[in-house]
Amino acid sequence: MQLQDRSFLITGGASGLGAACCRELVTAGARVTIVDMDENGAENLLAECPTGVRFIRTDVCDPEQMKAAIDSCVEWHGPLHGVITCAGILRGARVVGRQSPHDLELFRQVVDVNLIGTFNAVRLGATAIADSPLEQENERGIILMTASIAAWEGQIGQAAYSAAKGGVASMTLPMARELGQHGIRVVSIAPGIFDTPMMQAVSPELRKSLEAQIPYPPRFGRPDEFAQLARQIIENRMINGTVLRLDAGIRMQAK
Repeated sequence: MQLQDRSFLITGGASGLGAACCRELVTAGARVTIVDMDENGAENLLAECPTGVRFIRTDVCDPEQMKAAIDSCVEWHGPLHGVITCAGILRGARVVGRQSPHDLELFRQVVDVNLIGTFNAVRLGATAIADSPLEQENERGIILMTASIAAWEGQIGQAAYSAAKGGVASMTLPMARELGQHGIRVVSIAPGIFDTPMMQAVSPELRKSLEAQIPYPPRFGRPDEFAQLARQIIENRMINGTVLRLDAGIRMQAK
């Protein structure tokens, strides 16, 4: 799919991986709607990208808010061609903690945002894309989701996060099989450790430990490297129904 004059919606688009995808797509001539709860981050991004980008404060877990955001996206930018899901939270706890078992509400919150919120955006976005005109090779658009290497190599304390990201990875193929009839591809990226706001709170000691586990390059990934792969996936029609690792070769240890 070409990017020039195409319309995309990005969840979690105000910072980190989502903001990097926004910059990459706008640079290529696409029109982007970002949905996020981070109004300050969105304002900064809009100042950086004054044309081609609109923002709607949206809770991805709320069906009505998400539907309204997609409707506004179509109203502003025309037929929808792609949804990129980058909204997510990282919260950790042990199943058997020192004081109590894993808080059930915490588990539910992580799954709600990372998995159910992703599916909410995808089900509504795919419906809108299915109404878009057919293009070359009967293509209408793409769903690009963010999984994680934690889907396979979750560390101690990541039961909730790994469950959610494992769900994203697992629903990639069945959705691709279903949505192919509408000319929609479905792909997920499973990033390793990336330098995003989500990781800025880690201690220098933990950062050094994590970097030591990365074969090459021995550093956290940059959001623009994620966005580069996202663009390549969008532009290459043969990439479909799969989860691509972007991790510099790391295989996470237990802790």
